[in-house]
Amino acid sequence: MAAGRAEADLFARASEAWQQGRRAESAALLEAVIAADPQHLAALSTRAMIALNGGDAAAARHWVERALAVEPGAAPLWFNLYQAHDLAGDRERGLASLDRALEVDPYYVPAILMKADLLHRLGRTPEALGLFRAILAVGPNAEALPPPVRAALARGIALIEAEDEARAAAIAAPLAAIRAAFPDADLNRATAYAEQRTGRRKVYVQQPIGGHFPYLPAIEFFAPALFPWFAALEAKTAEIRTELLAVLRAPGEDLRPYIAFDATQPVNQWAELNNNKNWSAFFFWEDGVRHDANCLRCPATAALLETLPMLDLPGKGPTAMFSILEPGTRIPPHTGSNNVRAVVHLPLVVPEGCGFRVGRSCSTTRSSMRR
Repeated sequence: MAAGRAEADLFARASEAWQQGRRAESAALLEAVIAADPQHLAALSTRAMIALNGGDAAAARHWVERALAVEPGAAPLWFNLYQAHDLAGDRERGLASLDRALEVDPYYVPAILMKADLLHRLGRTPEALGLFRAILAVGPNAEALPPPVRAALARGIALIEAEDEARAAAIAAPLAAIRAAFPDADLNRATAYAEQRTGRRKVYVQQPIGGHFPYLPAIEFFAPALFPWFAALEAKTAEIRTELLAVLRAPGEDLRPYIAFDATQPVNQWAELNNNKNWSAFFFWEDGVRHDANCLRCPATAALLETLPMLDLPGKGPTAMFSILEPGTRIPPHTGSNNVRAVVHLPLVVPEGCGFRVGRSCSTTRSSMRR
């Protein structure tokens, strides 16, 4: 018991000296601990780190190899062995050490990033890019990484951006030629693919909070040609705007917050807008129920709605309303309740600089009628 307490005291003193920058004193104390207990893993690994930080590759390799003899299943120790080999300029043995770390833990982020960085330094850039892209896809927390690994991540990002720029340059001329040859062709999908392949477009998938009907395409904005009744809707814009402005002059209780969770529900991203008239709604139809009084207040709008092919699903739709945002209001990113209906916006009052985004595509719309 006394010997164990003595070793613990020595290790505590060594740790304190190490933290205070007294490297030589810490190393001597650690070696005393190791002499008393050759399998003291913490002392061995800390002694290896002192050597690494001092730029002594041979000593670092010696101590980390002794630590690995005690615990060969520790990915961080294999990572430290890589650092010792890399410090000595032995890149191939460093790569082998990183592979051993990843055999132990395939998700050990520092080893993945440093392997990608090392592959690039070894001239194996396509493999490096594949690893960098894979790890960036899961969004590593750069602030949690050690400085050398964080620097490798930054180099990887720069490498990806350079490759994306090269791809974009290679694609630009062929796409321009196709557009010139087929000026009436719809190349939106081809353009979106090119943007995704060159890092300029994020891929968005349907993630409704309610029902998800399988295999429906995730289209950001539908082509107007798919909806021949759009022209009749747009032709009534002036009349609908007049009725909207009349409602805004005397809103009464019919204009109410669009976001209205009760106190028992989690509001998540809707906290600022919950029960707040910064985003208000004046409903003509709500979840399949007609608001007769509101329809009487806006007869032209109500009459038009009756002519449109609105969703007819009891308890769900149609929903049609005036949607009004106060100046400076921002709607947070969100997903719809399902993916089986299209939401139609008719812009009525759109100040400069206002708009919204669906997926990656943007539109300049502010106050609108929805269905």
